[in-house]
Amino acid sequence: MAVIATMLFNGLAYGVLLFSMAVGLALTMGMMRFVNLAQVSLAMTGGYLVVVAMPHFGLPYLATLPLCFVLVALLTMLLERWVFRHFYGADDLTQVLLTIGLLFMSVAGAAYLFGPSFRPMQVPDWLSGQVPLLGLMLDRSRLFLVGAGATLALALFLGLERTRFGAMVRACVDNPRAAGACGLNTSMVFALTFAVGGGLAGLGGGLAVTQLVIDPNFPLRYLVYVLIVVSLGGTGTVIGTLLASVLIGIVDVAGKYYMPQAGSSLLYLITVVIMLWRPNGLLQRKGMP
Repeated sequence: MAVIATMLFNGLAYGVLLFSMAVGLALTMGMMRFVNLAQVSLAMTGGYLVVVAMPHFGLPYLATLPLCFVLVALLTMLLERWVFRHFYGADDLTQVLLTIGLLFMSVAGAAYLFGPSFRPMQVPDWLSGQVPLLGLMLDRSRLFLVGAGATLALALFLGLERTRFGAMVRACVDNPRAAGACGLNTSMVFALTFAVGGGLAGLGGGLAVTQLVIDPNFPLRYLVYVLIVVSLGGTGTVIGTLLASVLIGIVDVAGKYYMPQAGSSLLYLITVVIMLWRPNGLLQRKGMP
């Protein structure tokens, strides 16, 4: 029983990582109608910021997380101003080809700047080891991930549903012309929305360095997982993305634990079944989450 509980906890922690990397894509696809597959490259950027800033600038791990969010958000805003905004009205295939190209450019750029091998991270002492909880010995780093994921999900849900910025985004997405006539700067709202989505990916990459390997191939390894999460959860919904992430995390960990010879087959089987049952995602809502 303890083994099953520990496995479920590890799957939950892995799901939180997937959520932190995927939620920005879910929101930009749902709110902006823009397919940004380079979202995983932004997560890789956040991971590299952590592994570079900690040893070279002596920053503590917790201080690097807001740095990941801010710097990657600024990078995303530049991309939105210089690239993405010119393809808002393009079809999905054009957006996919554009952002896949950016993804491969990021892979090559990371290999050039940081080398082809992975960058290790020195885990802080307070994240090392295990702690007894409810009769289980749980990793401190995974406990931190679960707490960070819950906080992030709550902040996003309240921010989009209960703040003026959330109302502005919904208005600009539903009817940009009417929102502009009411005095809203729709161009700036769109740029900020992209920036938040990119910053969330950077934060996800910063959180991922304690569990996942950061190397130039990071976007290629986790792009499929992020797309599965967004497809199952439904675009534009925070709660749906969280549920899908946790489900995928638990299924993937359980499959590799009980059927290691099958690899990720169980994950793909579950994905097909859910998509047949709910083609639009578990909790997709029209317009906004």
